[in-house]
Amino acid sequence: MLTSTYTLVALSVEQARARIEVQALLERWRPCAWWGEPPAMRQYEQACEALRQVCEACHWRKLDKFVLPALRRRGEDAARLVAELDGLSRQALEARQAAQAAAVEGDPGCLAALERCCELLLERLEREERELLPLARTMIPGEAWFAIANQMLAHDAHQSESRNADMGVMRGLPPSEISSRQNRALPLVN
Repeated sequence: MLTSTYTLVALSVEQARARIEVQALLERWRPCAWWGEPPAMRQYEQACEALRQVCEACHWRKLDKFVLPALRRRGEDAARLVAELDGLSRQALEARQAAQAAAVEGDPGCLAALERCCELLLERLEREERELLPLARTMIPGEAWFAIANQMLAHDAHQSESRNADMGVMRGLPPSEISSRQNRALPLVN
């Protein structure tokens, strides 16, 4: 029980972060936010890049990586909801592609497509919080929550290691030098 609670809290934090990112993007690029001249082509490209980053962040969440596969294995009760959520993701992808195509043309429809994509992502996030997480809590057994929590912790550790390695590279050290220095810092055990 404690493991499932920890996991659900971690997922809720991730959900909140994703929601904030999508809402911020939506507020920044909402078509009605632009008074006077429409954005320049470069601004459309920036909007599409920001949309790409938000979509990728939503797609690579721990919920998608660890909880949805566990729910898919639980049978038909979860299958309908998961299929509906997948449908929202497909629609968001189509809206994102429409935004990118419009941006290439310098078409103001880019912002309307971006807005549609963000609204679909927000709808998915809302349904995950309102329907999916409660369903997961009841359908996924305790030992599966333990495995999910372990996967999430391993994923976080891997992400942390990757960030630390990236920090070393950004400081101008080649990766071989980073590992060499890490090895020298470790005490030798006989």
